[in-house]
Amino acid sequence: MGSEHSGVITRAQVARSRLGAARADNRLRYGRWQRLQRGVYSPFTGEPSREARIWAALLRAGPGATLSHWTAAERHGLTDRLSPKIHITVPADRNPVKSGEIPGVVIHRSNSILRTRHPAMSPPCTRVEETVLDLIQAAATFEEAYAWICDAIGRRRTTAARIRIALDARPKFRWRRDIELALGNAGEGALSHLELRYVQGVERPHGLPAARRQARISSRGASRYLDNLYEDYRICVEIDGTAAHPAAEQWRDKRRDRSVLVDNHIVTIRIGFLDLRDQERRCATAADVAQLLSHRGPAVGHPCTHQGCSVSRTRS
Repeated sequence: MGSEHSGVITRAQVARSRLGAARADNRLRYGRWQRLQRGVYSPFTGEPSREARIWAALLRAGPGATLSHWTAAERHGLTDRLSPKIHITVPADRNPVKSGEIPGVVIHRSNSILRTRHPAMSPPCTRVEETVLDLIQAAATFEEAYAWICDAIGRRRTTAARIRIALDARPKFRWRRDIELALGNAGEGALSHLELRYVQGVERPHGLPAARRQARISSRGASRYLDNLYEDYRICVEIDGTAAHPAAEQWRDKRRDRSVLVDNHIVTIRIGFLDLRDQERRCATAADVAQLLSHRGPAVGHPCTHQGCSVSRTRS
């Protein structure tokens, strides 16, 4: 009894067993058992395991209850931190308890939990892609939302393509356009849209020279195409339009990712999605590019019309 739930049992299971509710109550009374949730018991003493507490919360929440959000992230390995509270999603038409009646548990509701639930995981849990989308919806900032994408893909728990498929199944979604761009489906124009943001939001309004787009160079006997090549300065600006990168940390600090293309002595500055998302960051990106260009050739760059633009005024 209760072995499939890490030993946790419900009062209904006890009542159907040979033990009976009366004898179970005695065991509770004398401390041989302990109550984990109302109507959910642990038939052993000592500190309950994390698994036992999770099962107790699910059994208390009732049919259809599924681990989600931060607790699902924990189960999928999207984070190394245990959520202080257990997050559970139940069907929207169910109201298992009034808000706050399950100690240590946060209840979410969804009309599509049966679709988003993983078909085989035990304890029941939302699919990894659905978990990422749930966390994006709950994020306080876009940076936090973007970090979940980086973690999921960087830890190789899923792919940008799979998250995009899950996103397409949700008709209403916060930050949809930016999330689509962050997932970087170049086949649907995401990369070209970011390149347009670079030209219209970084290069032109800040007085930077026009780069040669998709410039073909020869590198180690093979042809290579560079996104934005400033030939007179031997500087290239590469646009990374996807979060699909094995090292999530590099994506969080993409502005700091600077490398040198040894062949042809071209310095490469890499621009990530977050560097182009809003005007303040586009100004900061322009300041980086202007400074690097000015160090390798005639000084360029001036502030744009945005208040507080970080590009220094230089002679062109």
